Amino acid sequence: MDLTALADSRRLLIEANLQPVQGKRFQPTGFPDLGPATYQAGDTACLLLESAQSMANRLENTIWDEGQDTLIETAKGLSYVVVNDEDGNYLTSSITESHRINSPYILEGKDKTFLNTLREAFSVMEKGPIDRRAFAETLLKYDINSLLHGVFLAKKELAGGRLRMPRVISAFIEAEQVQVAASGGVKNDHVDPQGDTAKGFGNVPFHREEFTAETITAYFSVDLQQIAAYGLGDDVEHLLTVLSLFKIRSLLDGDLRLRTACDLAVADEHVTAKRPLGFNLPSLDELTSELKSAIQHCSDKMTVTTVNYQA
Repeated sequence: MDLTALADSRRLLIEANLQPVQGKRFQPTGFPDLGPATYQAGDTACLLLESAQSMANRLENTIWDEGQDTLIETAKGLSYVVVNDEDGNYLTSSITESHRINSPYILEGKDKTFLNTLREAFSVMEKGPIDRRAFAETLLKYDINSLLHGVFLAKKELAGGRLRMPRVISAFIEAEQVQVAASGGVKNDHVDPQGDTAKGFGNVPFHREEFTAETITAYFSVDLQQIAAYGLGDDVEHLLTVLSLFKIRSLLDGDLRLRTACDLAVADEHVTAKRPLGFNLPSLDELTSELKSAIQHCSDKMTVTTVNYQA
């Protein structure tokens, strides 16, 4: 795959126009004590449809098979940590955990084998500045997704709790020129309409607040400069770039049903970058083939680690 168009770019910025797969309405994300995240940008009424945190989770899930609790076939060979319970059954993994390799199920169990492995790898950074290349090399070996989605190893046993890697890939979805589409309904109790609603009986009317929008846009940013700054060589740099593109394309082509009543699809046939201008996001088939090849070229630098968690 020819990615020379990205060679002189510090950042890859992609915008994808979205639309509801049916109708005009969509259900926004809701925040505790806030509700829908509406805001005004000049004269434009806007809505944060999906946050950066939620999009990070969705991007991570693009390479995970939830039915089999393992990597999808295309991603086999990538490094990650799998966690089993005391009976040897799958419990969780660094890909599905919120803090990736910093998960308490990986670092806080009775079995300290993996923690000690990391401690030894980072022992040279107990004092003085952090060697970012050595840090990145260790993350590549044990959990490559931490190089893309960031990690903060806050445990004092690991270089004094100073090991932090910011995100390379980030995303969010915004809607503009939004208006509330108010509706409602009734939960009917055909046995006892006057029953005690506090206990789930009786007829219960409810209101529903959805939105319409002139435009819905998914924004993606890939920090190509940070990938290069890891200093891990051309093969790894290519792998991280292709993996980022695969995640973006896989999400856009796959499951954009963000909530029960928020089912979206890409409106345009081609997804083109805003920076570098004119770069076309490759197809999923192209990226699938390229990712498999890129993983093979870096296979000796990555491993799958199993941790047995005991509380």
